[in-house]
Amino acid sequence: MPDSLSDGRVRVSWVTTIASPNAPTAAELTAGIALQAFMTPDGVVGFEPETADVDVSALDSLFDTKIAGRGSFSGTMLRLKKQNDNPTADTIYNTLVRDLIGYTVIRRDLPVTTAYIAAQKVEVYPSVLGEVRNLPPESNSVHKYEVPVKISSTPFLRATVA
Repeated sequence: MPDSLSDGRVRVSWVTTIASPNAPTAAELTAGIALQAFMTPDGVVGFEPETADVDVSALDSLFDTKIAGRGSFSGTMLRLKKQNDNPTADTIYNTLVRDLIGYTVIRRDLPVTTAYIAAQKVEVYPSVLGEVRNLPPESNSVHKYEVPVKISSTPFLRATVA
């Protein structure tokens, strides 16, 4: 079985409304803003869950035993490329503002040109956005900025498009 590549195969969307986050519709996802073309190659930051340990050892234990505790994410953000020298013309920069409520949707392992259709697996993160952080200028680089993504309720990491 061949390995799954990530280049050109990660689609990221900002979606304002999803009726059932565990089963978003293709229409809801398509109505969102596709972000991947405006993101840096390392632009999906911190969307890897961590699981806390719960110690279930007993006083008479000879070995420390643990079970899975709470899941969490830290440092979640989107890293994007500024699109225009005219601040009013950059739609994504002007849309992704502090306190905006919606959903960050990530689809992996399919070409980004593939439309959302039923049965696809997606990750749906209920989100509240933080303050945009402009990154320091670098030589031979585009203007980059980061949008903190606060995950506001339990994400659906294996949602199925309805």
